[in-house]
Amino acid sequence: MDKLDNRLIGALRRNGRASLSDLAVELGVTRSTLRARMDRLVTGGEIVRFTVQTRSDVRAHAVRGLMMLEIAGRGADKVLRALLTMPQVQAVHSTNGTWDLIVEIGTETLEEFDQVLTAIRRLEGVSRSETNLLLSTRR
Repeated sequence: MDKLDNRLIGALRRNGRASLSDLAVELGVTRSTLRARMDRLVTGGEIVRFTVQTRSDVRAHAVRGLMMLEIAGRGADKVLRALLTMPQVQAVHSTNGTWDLIVEIGTETLEEFDQVLTAIRRLEGVSRSETNLLLSTRR
């Protein structure tokens, strides 16, 4: 999978009902390119199915955490764009204080969580990080 594939999956996660034309405009590609990419992702097994998810169907990822990032120089926009292409990234928050960004991450396994952390730490501009696993959530 390349950047366009990741961006396409991210766009579908945000709005699975978006038309091919709208997705093509959002991603800056032609409709035929987008259709070919979607077909390849389905055929290759990256996209397993398209479905409807109701509120009662939604469950938290098995492994969830917060990753605080310090960004060197003026690289926050570039890091933010890279983070938003990662399907495991649930949200990115800008903040004040010691950390520049706080990233919410959700995965199904600790191994996948570790892989995401490694990928984020390798992003150009990330100078320091701290990660905390979420053990429980109370409302």
